[in-house]
Amino acid sequence: MVDLDAVASVLAERGPLTGADLHAAVGGEVFGLWKACRNDDDFRLRRIGRRYLRLDRTVEGFARLSPSILREFLTYTVVGLPGQDEAIEAAATALEKRTVRISRLKRRTAERFTTEVMSIAGVPRDSEHVCVLIAGDVVYGMSHDVARQESSTGGRVDGSDLDLVVLASDDAPESLVEALDEAIRQRKWLYLRNPMVREEVDYIVKRFSRLEEQVGFDTFPHQVACKVFDEAEFLAGNRALHEAGRRLLAERGVLDRLREMEQRAAERRVGYEEYLRGIEGDSLPPETKQQFYTDDEDAEFEHRT
Repeated sequence: MVDLDAVASVLAERGPLTGADLHAAVGGEVFGLWKACRNDDDFRLRRIGRRYLRLDRTVEGFARLSPSILREFLTYTVVGLPGQDEAIEAAATALEKRTVRISRLKRRTAERFTTEVMSIAGVPRDSEHVCVLIAGDVVYGMSHDVARQESSTGGRVDGSDLDLVVLASDDAPESLVEALDEAIRQRKWLYLRNPMVREEVDYIVKRFSRLEEQVGFDTFPHQVACKVFDEAEFLAGNRALHEAGRRLLAERGVLDRLREMEQRAAERRVGYEEYLRGIEGDSLPPETKQQFYTDDEDAEFEHRT
């Protein structure tokens, strides 16, 4: 069982800590630590940032909230003691500012990456044929820089990846689309392998006609594609093309369906947390794993398949 006295002692000595720093200090099962902090009145928790929809084929109804319960506790929550209210608020404010700063830096990296690949492909930054969008943690101001392993190379990357969507008009020359796709693919590996960068870029290049198919919202990959496009923000190219895609989602009722999914996910999140808080012991039962965390916190582009 979690040694509550040890947890309180660390917080008394060091002041409020993030869930990750607290776990590093006291060790043990992180699920048990989360549960103890949530259930014991001797601890104060302050969450920063926001929760947002993410689609996951392993959960009922496909809809869940991001960050996961685990990620939220480790990265976006400050834990303190009664009487440390001012220190907790100060730590939370500092954490929020840091998270926003990381998101801004990653967005600038995405903008630089976009400029480079458009130049390599010979595509003007204001091209009428394409628009480049950014999605994922960055657009919510919720990027993190927690080191993680990139699946294809096994190498280390720094936190949230950069999710790019390239939407090409149906009359865009095939040579232009192929050149841009190839430039992104090559530059992606450079950013991944360069130890001074260590950024993972995930991307999709598609024509507007493909988006018109996806707004049918009739398969899981189509739903993910719509969710990504809904959250995506403009980086470069033809802004009118982005706006046309947004109108398409609205006209087909996709935006309303996504809001409904997010509401259901929020309601289930409350139930999940209440259930997990009632589990005996510090170990997370295998059958409840998907309620606490996911295998891939960044599986945002499953609509490639």
